[in-house]
Amino acid sequence: MESISVFEIIKVGIGPSSSHTMGPWNAAESFIRKIKTDHQLQDVKEVFVEFFGSLAKTGIGHGTDIAGMLGLSGENFKEIDTSKIDEKVAYIKFSKTLNLNGEKQIPFIYGHHLILNKQKSLDFHPNGMIFKAVFENGEELSQDYYSIGGGFIATQEANSYENHCTRTLYPCHNGKDIDKNIAKLNLDKISDLVFLNEESWRTKEETEREALYIWQQIKECIYKGVNKEGILPGGLNVTRRAAGLNTKLLGDKVYKNIHEWYQHLVEADVSFTNINKWVSCFALAVNEENANFGRIITAPTNGASGVIPAVLMYSQCFTDFKSDDNIIRFLLVAGEIGTLFKKNATISAAMGGCQAEIGVSSAMAAAGLTEIMGGTPGQVQMAAEIAMEHHLGMTCDPIGGLVQIPCIERNSMGAIKAITAANIALESDPTKARVTLDEVIQSMWETAQSMNDRFKETSEGGLAIAVNVAEC
Repeated sequence: MESISVFEIIKVGIGPSSSHTMGPWNAAESFIRKIKTDHQLQDVKEVFVEFFGSLAKTGIGHGTDIAGMLGLSGENFKEIDTSKIDEKVAYIKFSKTLNLNGEKQIPFIYGHHLILNKQKSLDFHPNGMIFKAVFENGEELSQDYYSIGGGFIATQEANSYENHCTRTLYPCHNGKDIDKNIAKLNLDKISDLVFLNEESWRTKEETEREALYIWQQIKECIYKGVNKEGILPGGLNVTRRAAGLNTKLLGDKVYKNIHEWYQHLVEADVSFTNINKWVSCFALAVNEENANFGRIITAPTNGASGVIPAVLMYSQCFTDFKSDDNIIRFLLVAGEIGTLFKKNATISAAMGGCQAEIGVSSAMAAAGLTEIMGGTPGQVQMAAEIAMEHHLGMTCDPIGGLVQIPCIERNSMGAIKAITAANIALESDPTKARVTLDEVIQSMWETAQSMNDRFKETSEGGLAIAVNVAEC
C-alpha cells in the first residue's frame, strides 16, 4: 500500500463538492493529458463526456457539468477567478463551442456532447464518467474515470488512484502502524512522525510553509464568508447566515480588513455560549462559500470543508495554544488521520454516506486539536475514534442535490463534536478504551457497505425526499 501526503487530504479546492466538482474537473484535465500523449490536440474533432450514477443524479446541484466543461477548457480550479465561472459556462452553452484546453475551438452542444445519465451506474464506483474524443480521421479515444472522494480520481483498468503517492520511510496505513513507529523512533508526538514521512515529498521547511499557506487560505475563506450576505444559488433560496451571526457577535466593533477582524476574535468573550456561536459561525462561513462555488480548503472533502477550519480557528482564537507551530502540527495530524480513513474505508459520500465526509473531518479535527493541546499519541487516536463513533451511519441526503441542506449546518455540528471528542480524550486513559481507531474505521466501512444507495448522495432518500424538492 502506498502512502498519501497530508496535503493530498487537506488542500486548496473549489466548491461545491470535491467528489462531484473537483473530481470530474481533475478527470477532464487528465483526459486532456491523455489526448496529448496519444494524439495531437489539433486533430480533435469532437469531445463527449457522460456522467453516471451519483454524479448524474446530483450533477446539476453539485456543478458536475460545469466542472466537466471548464476542465476540458483548460481552466484550473485552483487559479480560476470564481466570479467568472457563470460567465464562462454561459458562453459555452450560448456559443455551442468549447475551446479545448484553450487551444482549439470545437463544437460543443450541452445535452449532446455532455450528458447526465441518471438511469445507469458504472460497476466500478458510483461516481463514474466516460470521456471520449473523436478525431478528424475518424479515430476515437475514450477513458473511464471514477471520482473516489476528496477530488481523487481512479481508472478501472489500472484500479489506481491518480495522485502523487509514494512510499514513506515509516509507512502508517493504520493506527497500529502509528503506534509501532512512535515506539520504534521514541517520539512523543504523532506530528513528529508525520514530519519525517512528509520528507518523502518535500523538506520540513517546505512542509511548514505549505501548512501555513493552508492556514492563510482558511482565514481568508472564513473572512469572505462572514462578509457576504444574500441567497445561495441553486433555487432552494437558502439565506446566508454567517454574516449576520458575525455582526451580532461583534456588536459595535468595526474592522476594515482581515487583520482587524481577527484581532477582535482573539479579544472576544470566552464564555461557552459565545465560543459555541463563533465555532458555528466559522463553519457556516466556509460552507456558504463552498455552496457558492467559492475557493475553499478541501479537508478531506468539500461537503465537510468547514469542520477543520472551524476547529483550527477555535484553537487559535480561544485557547492557549496559539502559535504557528501548533497550526502546523494540527494540520499534519489531521491530515494523517484522514489518510487512514481513505486507505481503509472511504471519504466519498457516494460510497459511504455523510459519515465518510463530516464524520471523517470531525475525526481529523479532533485528532489535530488533541495533538496541540498536549494529548499523547494514544489520546490523539482516541479523540479521532470518539468523533467518528458518533457519526456512524450518517446518511448523505442533500435536498435538491445541493450542498446546502443539511450539509452546511452539519459542518457546525461536526466541529462541535470534534472539540468535545478532544476534551473527552484529554481526560481519558486510552489504554482503557474498548474501541480503537482502527476498529471504528472498520465499522465505518462495514456500515458504508450496508447502507442503502438511496442515502449515498443520490438525493433519493431521507431529507431529499421528505422535503420533496426536485433537483435544482
